[in-house]
Amino acid sequence: MALVIRRYRPADKDTVLTLFSNCILEHIRPCFYNAMTSRLYLTITPTLCVVGYLLGSVFGAVLFLAAWVGLIYYCCHEVYASVVRVRLRTDMQDIPGNFLSRPDDCFWVAEARVGARAQVVGMVAVVAKHSGTEKYGEMFRMIISPQYRRMGLGFRLTQTAVDFCKEQGFSKVVLQTTSTQMAAVVLYSKVGFNRVQSNVKGLMLLLKPSGFLFIEYFTYSLTTP
Repeated sequence: MALVIRRYRPADKDTVLTLFSNCILEHIRPCFYNAMTSRLYLTITPTLCVVGYLLGSVFGAVLFLAAWVGLIYYCCHEVYASVVRVRLRTDMQDIPGNFLSRPDDCFWVAEARVGARAQVVGMVAVVAKHSGTEKYGEMFRMIISPQYRRMGLGFRLTQTAVDFCKEQGFSKVVLQTTSTQMAAVVLYSKVGFNRVQSNVKGLMLLLKPSGFLFIEYFTYSLTTP
């Protein structure tokens, strides 16, 4: 089996969109698990059951518990599902126009070749950004099919994006991911990215007290110190 990294082609669209959606939504379950097993929420959950019981009955305890668990799951679900909904309506709807129409932008796919059959199993994109006179690259859409992880493909895709940014003369590469995506956080650190900031926004604010879910910002300097 050979893994080839190449530029996106229009014929890849359906596979790319499906892969993107599935790989983003897979983070809902670990996000929910991390929330419910955090120290704070392990305290809140039985407390709500006791309050519900004291205010009513066993049914009240179950009702309070169900409402609490449902709220946390909804927040975890929407953190990732909203990303999919928005992206499928915007930049991912027109990949050539949003990622390939300028020479400083690019969108790559990783293609697995097994015999005569080829299948898209990963992707990554870079978009040029400007801040005053500084030009840098922002890395997006790092996605790898579950069956092709732990094979070095993430490193190859990341390095492809970094090398492209070097060729364009960018000063740095920046990216963001969520703390739930631990494999990505470890990968970026191994490649040479530095974590520069963490914060929360949107529905993440409801999960902030648990201290487990936040946005991680990374940067990779391309300039000589």
